[in-house]
Amino acid sequence: MRRTATAALTATALVLLAACASDTQEAESPATNSPSPSEPSSTATPDATASAAPAVAPRTPTVSGDVTTGLNAPWDVAILPDGTAVVPERDSGIVKTVAPDGTTTEVGEFDEAEPGGEAGLLGVAVSPDFSTDRSLYFYLTTDDDNRVVRRQLTEAGTMGDSEPILTGIPSANRHDGGRMTFGPDGYLYVGTGDANDADLAQDASSLAGKVLRITTDGDPAPDNPDPSSPVWSMGHRNVQGLVFDPDGNLWASEFGDQRFDELNLITAGANYGWPEVEGEGGTDQGFVDPQVTWTTDEASPSGLTYADGTLWMASLRGQTLWRITVAGGEASDPTPFLTNEYGRLRAVAPAADGTLWLLTNNTDGRLEPGPDDDRILRLALG
Repeated sequence: MRRTATAALTATALVLLAACASDTQEAESPATNSPSPSEPSSTATPDATASAAPAVAPRTPTVSGDVTTGLNAPWDVAILPDGTAVVPERDSGIVKTVAPDGTTTEVGEFDEAEPGGEAGLLGVAVSPDFSTDRSLYFYLTTDDDNRVVRRQLTEAGTMGDSEPILTGIPSANRHDGGRMTFGPDGYLYVGTGDANDADLAQDASSLAGKVLRITTDGDPAPDNPDPSSPVWSMGHRNVQGLVFDPDGNLWASEFGDQRFDELNLITAGANYGWPEVEGEGGTDQGFVDPQVTWTTDEASPSGLTYADGTLWMASLRGQTLWRITVAGGEASDPTPFLTNEYGRLRAVAPAADGTLWLLTNNTDGRLEPGPDDDRILRLALG
């Protein structure tokens, strides 16, 4: 069932909010990024039609320490089979690995990545056959476009040459998308942004404002809505998180504009309405409504993962880790944690030891970073 997470706002604050765009998504929040004992400032609204609770009650995350510190505008975190994390840095173009014990190593660089605003070296996905092919897939901005490239990580801990597999994704200094994940079908799903041109999201011939589905060589995957196109779904403003749940449902977190950020259930050929609709209310026009919305000051949603029976969503402007219940293809009960304690939160991933690794994002020019920023926090679930 749908849920809307809302802060307690006065009428005056609502007027001010309308003038404040989350496409300054990575916009500053007045909250500090230093640890504090503050309680979450937002709560979910109960609904009498809520889905049945999961068999095992979801657990509460608590920070048990830093995995590593001193990262430079990190954008993503992906876990290798041996528990090592791969972390691309947006502005430097450097890729680092972080071992379970926190040992951090620079393994390669993308000279072709062109940072600026929200552009640069963005997402990373690990091949489902990594143990044999050693392949990593990266999403980055160049002088000409956004693109997906493949590189091998050698046993010696260095990366081979870049091999572009999908080029020509429109780019800009805002709304570049960049999150990727492999599906249970073995194909790569890629979230893109509208490249600061909202009309592109409704242009079926453009790769902007879409979720793409491609083979490991960059070709349109079999059974795409248009067999000649990589487009899987359209009408997106700026997809920032992608993850499959154990039932094979694909979830996407997405930046809104003036009113609502979204969590969407992605299905083949569906149109999610941007820029005609923001938030709910598009079904009578043939669009698919989001399953959960947030006001733009609560979220600016970023990385999304599934662990411990629920979705977990990092948020930037909202400086909050959200836990979201999912069951039977429905999402409900967004619950906030760590609000305003560690600053902007970019990505989250389940680690090999059963903890969550949470990536902060305070060194990209939006906030005054703390002395240990940026870092990966280790979250115990208890």
